[in-house]
Amino acid sequence: MGLFNNLRQKMKDTSGRGSSSGYNDYEAPPEWAPAPEESHQFGKFEDASDYEYSSAEDFCRMNPPIPPTLLPSHIIDRIQNFGGKAWSLEYPITNRFSGTITNANDNKGGPAVVKVQTTVKCGDVCMMSDLPILAGLYSTHGKTGVYYEVLINRMDGIIAVGTAVRPYPNYRLPGWNRLSAGLHLDDMRKFFEDPDGGRDYTPELTRINPGDTIGCGYEFATGALFYTHNGYRLPVAFSGIYMPRHSYDVCAAIGVEGECDFDVNFGGDYFRWKEGNEWAWKIEGHVGGGIAGGSGLGGGDIDEELPAYSH
Repeated sequence: MGLFNNLRQKMKDTSGRGSSSGYNDYEAPPEWAPAPEESHQFGKFEDASDYEYSSAEDFCRMNPPIPPTLLPSHIIDRIQNFGGKAWSLEYPITNRFSGTITNANDNKGGPAVVKVQTTVKCGDVCMMSDLPILAGLYSTHGKTGVYYEVLINRMDGIIAVGTAVRPYPNYRLPGWNRLSAGLHLDDMRKFFEDPDGGRDYTPELTRINPGDTIGCGYEFATGALFYTHNGYRLPVAFSGIYMPRHSYDVCAAIGVEGECDFDVNFGGDYFRWKEGNEWAWKIEGHVGGGIAGGSGLGGGDIDEELPAYSH
């Protein structure tokens, strides 16, 4: 069998489920326009049980989103000294995770990317960056957005690439629950706060091969989340999300299940999407740049008008 041919095709139990925005207990969501893509009730290859869905909803109700915070000075110094290599993936505290995470090395000549290898025993798990890639209290002056990439070496299971706001249930793939987005590479469907089967993303992305690179970017002006494939920018997946921007600290979120091998590049190495190498897209230029409304690089840049959220 080929590297990607042993994906398990299971239908999930959706009894009692409805769409979940995750905002009901906190605040009204921004207005959004209906998505043009069909919303799938069932996932194509791998979906969690109804019990895990209910548990995650309970988790979100009991654990409100953490407000944005200022980073301590030693972290800012580390970002300014090491750039994208300052970002790491946190080891998920759950026995569902089976594998290793080797974070980037600050020393010259050391690894510039985060290396992740999981075993066939690995269940659905979400790994989040230790630092936000989108920090609500920091300036966006002179910045277009933020961006990171994932190089797929092996995927005998599922890899999902996206974003999330803490706290997020570590047994749920990104995109399934509150304030989380994800592109699931088993069926190429996009998810934003979507506990069901997601929506088709784009016909420009039909399969993943070993050596492929998937990038994830976010534009400040529009609140748009998009992806790239092998250096080519794909259409916007979602727009108007994480707005107003100063309300959230958003982390990179990588979901995995099964035997997989991939590298996560936060900017310590050269991006395959060429524009991502420009300062306007570097995460260290945003988070390490200055405080919004303060005396940092950007001065005040709190959003005056919010774009509408849409799929």
